[in-house]
Amino acid sequence: MTSEQNTTFDLSASFKAYDVRGIVGETITAEIVQAVGAAFVDTLGLAGETVLVGGDMRPSSPEFIKAFADGASRRGANVQLLDLISTDELYYACGALNAAGATFTASHNPAQYNGIKMAKAGAQPISSETGLKEIQALAEQYLNEGTIPAVEAPGTIAVRDVLKDYSEYLRKLVDLSGSRPLKIVVDAGNGMAGLTTPAVLGDALLPALPFEIVPLYFELDGSFPNHPANPLEPENLRDLQAAVVEHGADIGLAFDGDADRCFVVDEKGDPVSPSAITGMVARREIARAKAAGEDVPVIIHNLLTSKAVPELIAEDGGRAVRTRVGHSFIKAVMAEEGAVFGGEHSAHFYFRDFWNADTGMLAAMHVLAALGEQDGPLSELGRQYEPYVSSGEINSEIEDKAAAIERVRADFEGEDIEIDHMDGSTFTAKDGSWWFNLRPSNTEPFLRLNAEAKDAATMGALRDRVLAIVRG
Repeated sequence: MTSEQNTTFDLSASFKAYDVRGIVGETITAEIVQAVGAAFVDTLGLAGETVLVGGDMRPSSPEFIKAFADGASRRGANVQLLDLISTDELYYACGALNAAGATFTASHNPAQYNGIKMAKAGAQPISSETGLKEIQALAEQYLNEGTIPAVEAPGTIAVRDVLKDYSEYLRKLVDLSGSRPLKIVVDAGNGMAGLTTPAVLGDALLPALPFEIVPLYFELDGSFPNHPANPLEPENLRDLQAAVVEHGADIGLAFDGDADRCFVVDEKGDPVSPSAITGMVARREIARAKAAGEDVPVIIHNLLTSKAVPELIAEDGGRAVRTRVGHSFIKAVMAEEGAVFGGEHSAHFYFRDFWNADTGMLAAMHVLAALGEQDGPLSELGRQYEPYVSSGEINSEIEDKAAAIERVRADFEGEDIEIDHMDGSTFTAKDGSWWFNLRPSNTEPFLRLNAEAKDAATMGALRDRVLAIVRG
């Protein structure tokens, strides 16, 4: 794109509900990023304030970091370049330094993509409802006018490394020094966990923990030469599963590209569901909050996590709060409720001690602590948290998603069920034997099914019945 007068910039293709994401050289360019940096400062009133800017290992990230910093400093912000960071490092820095910031990442998207995740001071999320639309509109204005006006006192640009501070902070939250020795395979997927894992769990910057780490794909490479950095897809876990069995490891960890999500496999190479991880971490955080004097600690879970999660929270004396899917909703409810922890089915885990932000590394540390403080294998430990059978998320490509949901509702009419519409439609058997949710994608022609039942036969029959109606 150029700034000729006959060019009209429309950034709606790359500005999403929670972040910016586009194809490098097409919907996201250095010129666009520079305007977004300027608009970020103006929209949030950051002239004279510190703005933190970093990025992941994608080839375009260094150029974009520089462009954003140029735009931000031109409008009077004092930029601190964090350079290579994971997304949860940005949240740490925004929280610990009480400064707004941005990181360049497209998370688990393929190599041709890049994007921007932004946060206010204190790691408060920025979404389309809390400033992102205004940033988009002002960036478009600057691009269409062909110039970013300079302020009288432009800001400075300096460099700051936060990796050691981030690592020390996480180690204070979960003390792993007393764990039994564990062998851990970590698949970084050529993403940012290749940098953060040696710093937090290894001895790159801090004293060694009683862990032997077997690294998979720790080389930072934004072309993702081994497999996509999206552990939500089962095929992307296969190398980790094989390596755990081959090395006789106690546990395997897989991170996505920007390392804000973490997936876990047990010593047999079997995945431990994010719902089970939510339950496991919730139990630890409830106990810790109660020991600190909280009467009824609050735990957040989205509506697609297993019903075992709220059952366990109640059993342990906590209060479960159910929310719709999406990190901006969870973070908002975390703040409103003063919740100690929140978990999603997609392996996003949120912590009050981490400014209500999500961090895959801190969740992994809680799982390592739970495993390391007892003698049994992870498969046995995890079984306690997975009493039900889940379908996982199944996508059906449907143009008229509302009509498909209505067909399902009509088919189940007259049965002893409840339906709620918090996020899509959730159908629940009143006898507690099963539930399922149908949720339209906001961005793709997909209807997403998640089902859970008391046993595999019930779940299979339920899943097949719903899919037959949806796809019929």
